[in-house]
Formats: sequence, structure tokens, C-alpha cells
Amino acid sequence: MAHQHKNKKARKRTFIGGAAAFALTAGLLGFSSLAPTASAATWPTPNGSQAVPATIPVSGTVDGGNKKYYGSGDLAGDGQDEGQDPIFRLADGATLKNVIIGAPGADGIHCQGSCTLQNVWWEDVGEDAATFRGGNSAVYTVTGGGAKKAADKVFQHNGGGKLNVSNFAVQDFKTLYRSCGNCSTQYKRASAFTNIEVTYPGSRLVGINTNYGDTASLRNITIIGDTGKKIVPCQKYIGNNTGAEPTTNGSGPDGTHCNYTSSDIVYK
Repeated sequence: MAHQHKNKKARKRTFIGGAAAFALTAGLLGFSSLAPTASAATWPTPNGSQAVPATIPVSGTVDGGNKKYYGSGDLAGDGQDEGQDPIFRLADGATLKNVIIGAPGADGIHCQGSCTLQNVWWEDVGEDAATFRGGNSAVYTVTGGGAKKAADKVFQHNGGGKLNVSNFAVQDFKTLYRSCGNCSTQYKRASAFTNIEVTYPGSRLVGINTNYGDTASLRNITIIGDTGKKIVPCQKYIGNNTGAEPTTNGSGPDGTHCNYTSSDIVYK
């Protein structure tokens, strides 16, 4: 499976109502925002569960109260087929917090513009965990939470703008983040990852397109169990807008596209 996606085709659905808001449970899950380095993530126990047969639209702020949502019917896919619909679709400026996405996970979450994902957990990533589709001015923020069992990618960046991920845990994955390598419309994309706990197996943390001016910064990354240092922190590609498979363009820190030093990554 290629580690990038073409633009996903929008398909009309009959949406069900947005997830009901719940009172914020005592204490935030997972990492402390003040933690200087990554520490073991606390994976939450679901507070009930709900089958989702059609994409849930989210606008404003929705607090899921630590409930688990999983796909059913047309959203019952959990493979790598292109064009799957998400469990949640966030409007520009929306915030989704304290949510667990179980299996089947379909295509996780789509952000149509700027969005915030706070303490969102993916138990078994389907096609992707989250896809970011806004324009050049979009800012996507992922804070807290984690993802497991991603056969391909966790975060897919198809639009423009910048993705900021902090206090996040990932394990058993192929790629944590990919700037789309062959979307029909391409952008200069930026990403920043701070205080990330990575548990092997995995193939690469970030994949970016140098020819479009992409940048990625890595800070306070802890990689657990990768005794052979097989996970590539930053893989560079030559992207295209034709749908062809991108070619690689080296890896490692360069001060321009891949911004980190050896001290930013700790192996345990």
C-alpha cells in the first residue's frame, strides 16, 4: 500500500445528528500538557459505545465524554480502500474532544478546515486516523490521545496549512504523518510534533515533499522498543500532482525540511 493518498472523493450521505455533548470528565486523559518528555500514555476505558452508520458532522465544540464510536453499515470498513467516509467530519473551526474511535474505524476523522482534536483515541486505525483538508491558512491541532494498529498512515495531510501534534502516543503503525505525495492539488505543508511517544513496530514518523517546500519539526520524541533504530524519523519525497507513486529524496535532518537533531529523539 502506498504511503500517500490521492484526493478522496466526496460522496453524498444522509448525516445523522451530531454527537451529544457531555460534561467534561474529571481530569484529562493521557499526557500532561506540562510534561517535558513523553511518558507512558494512559489509554482510556470507554464510557459506553455507539455504532455509527453514517458520518457524524461536527461544528463548534463536541465533548464525547469518553464514549467509543465505531462504524456500522456503510461505515463498517476497516481496510485501506480509497475514498471511505469518516466517522466524524469537522467543519472549519470545530473541536472534538474526549472521544474513542473503535473498530471498524472507516476513515476516522476528516477536518474540512482548521480543527482541534483533544484526547481523541483510535483503538484500531482504519484507512487513516485523521485527514486534514483545509486551505493554506488552516491550522490543525492534535493534543493528547493516541493511535494503534495503523496498517498505513495515522495522519494524512491532503490540504494546505499546518498540523501541530503534541502529547500523542502511537504504536504498531506504518507512518505517523504523510504530506500527500500525489494529490491532484498540492500545497506547501508544515507540521510539528512535540512530546510524542512512539512504540515499535513502525516504519517512519513523517513523510514530506521537499519539492513543494514541506517542513516538519520533531521535538521530545521517545521511541520505545526499536532496538535496531529502524524507524525513519523524517523521510523526504519528490511529490507530484499526477497520481504517480512519489520517489524518495533522502532522509534525516537537513535544517530546511526535516528540522530536528539527534538529541530530539530518545530511544528506550
